[in-house]
Amino acid sequence: MSDPQDQALRTLLQALHQLNYQFVTPTPATHSRVLARLSAAPGGADLRAILGWSQPFHWADDPYGHIVKLLQTAGALERAESGEMRSLVRVSTLEEQLYLHSAFPTAQSDAVFFGPDSYRYAAFLRAELPQLHPRQRLVDVGAGSGVGGIVAASLLPGARITLADINDKALRFARINSAFNGVMAEFVRTDGLNDVKGAIDCIIANPPYIADPAHRAYRDGGGMHGGELSLRWAREAAQRLDRGGAFLLYTGSAIVDGEDLLKTALLKALEQFDVTYREIDPDVFGEELERDDYADVDRIAVVGLVAVKR
Repeated sequence: MSDPQDQALRTLLQALHQLNYQFVTPTPATHSRVLARLSAAPGGADLRAILGWSQPFHWADDPYGHIVKLLQTAGALERAESGEMRSLVRVSTLEEQLYLHSAFPTAQSDAVFFGPDSYRYAAFLRAELPQLHPRQRLVDVGAGSGVGGIVAASLLPGARITLADINDKALRFARINSAFNGVMAEFVRTDGLNDVKGAIDCIIANPPYIADPAHRAYRDGGGMHGGELSLRWAREAAQRLDRGGAFLLYTGSAIVDGEDLLKTALLKALEQFDVTYREIDPDVFGEELERDDYADVDRIAVVGLVAVKR
C-alpha cells in the first residue's frame, strides 16, 4: 500500500486499535437523534465523537494529536460551516475488527456505508458459510467496505477472496480494511460479476435494497421497491456457478399485501438450485413507508438466501 493517503488511513486504524477504540454504528435515523442530543449538550470532543458520531471539533480538542494529523495526511478532514474541523471518515468496530467508511451523513452518491446491516450480514455469513467449506474461490459482489469478504476469509481458510464493486471509493476503503484486518484479497471494479474472471464456486452479496430517489450506490436497489438489484445479481450468480457452486444473499424485501414478491422471483431465477430462504428481521427501515413509492408496502424484511446448484 504505497499511496501516502491510504497508508495514513491504515496507520489510523492501527493507532485506534492500540487505543482500544470501540464504536458500533447505528442506523442513520438513530445517528440523527443522538447527534441532536449531543449538540444540545456539547462537550469536549473525543475519538468516538470525531470518528464515530462525525461531530465537528476544534483541533485543540483532540486528546490524541497524532490521530488528527493522520486524518490531515489522508486528506480526510474538512472545515465545517462553524469553522471547526470534521472527519470525512468514520471507523466502526465489528468484534475485534475495525472498518473504515464514510462520515455521517452519507449523502454523497459514492458514499461507503457501514451499519446495522453490516453486523447482520456478518452474522448471516458466520451461520451459513462454515457448512459450505471447503471453497476454492469466493467473490463478494458489491463489497462496499469489504466486511463480507473479510469475514468470509476467516470462515473459509485457503479460499481465494475477490472483492468486487462499481464504486472506486468502496474499493479503496475495502483495500485498506482488508490490509488492516490481515486478509489477502484481490479487488475488481465491476458492475455485478461482469469483469470478474475465472472460476467461482462461492458468491456472497449484500446488495442495496431500498428504492432511493437520490440513487446513492450503497443504498439504491432499483425497481421492485429496491429488490431489482438483488434479483439481477441472483441471475448472474446462476449463470456463473457450476454444479455445487453456492450463492449466499443477504438483502431486504418489500412485503406487499402479505406477499414476499422478491422471494417468488428469486426462487424462479434459481430453479436449478437447492434453496433455503428465511426472514432474519421482519421489520427494518420503517420510516421508508412514509414515502409515496412505498404506499403499498406492509413492511421491509431483511432476508437471507442460501442456494447450492444441483
